[in-house]
Amino acid sequence: MATKIFVHGSGHKATSWNQTISYMTNREDIVCPNLSSILAGKEASYENLYSSFVNYCNEVDGQIHLCGLSLGGILALNFALDFPQKVKTLALIGTPYKVPKAAFGFQNIIFRFLPKSIFETMAFDKKNTFALGNTMKNLDFSDRVKNIKCPTLILCGKKDSANIKSAYFLSQNIKNSELKVIENTGHVVNEESPEILAKILTEYYSWNI
Repeated sequence: MATKIFVHGSGHKATSWNQTISYMTNREDIVCPNLSSILAGKEASYENLYSSFVNYCNEVDGQIHLCGLSLGGILALNFALDFPQKVKTLALIGTPYKVPKAAFGFQNIIFRFLPKSIFETMAFDKKNTFALGNTMKNLDFSDRVKNIKCPTLILCGKKDSANIKSAYFLSQNIKNSELKVIENTGHVVNEESPEILAKILTEYYSWNI
């Protein structure tokens, strides 16, 4: 049975998946890496993070099911494009196919005024959050997503205004894809609607074992 790898976003840690996983069946084949841990002390740049993520995924025997939210979705998408033979299925939740520079810039302005303690619940500390963000500004998979061949599930909260257009773009440009928009839910689907997400993922994986 292929390992399922659930990848969290920049605003959370691996524990953000706990509730969703608690509602799922066949939980024993799910792993949730902490992105800060796999970075292993290296500088928090996208290049370093992605390289560490590649190593993590390729150390898993056989094919994998990749499921990522936000930053986790970007990493999963990137990996599926670079290592198509390794990925059995892909699930992208609230994932931008390119980094929206204006929104990203505004977010960084807000972050500057937040105390360091706020970042304790996030994937990286304040310094590394900015460092990572600055190396992601030019990420754009617009012309590559059409090359995704594996079954792909695209999920987005209906209230996630920042990523809903991306969800439709991905569903229109990835041939073997399915789009589900989750009602009354924002960006952090795994925490806002964990039971609904668990049901969707459980059903999806039952068809793609």
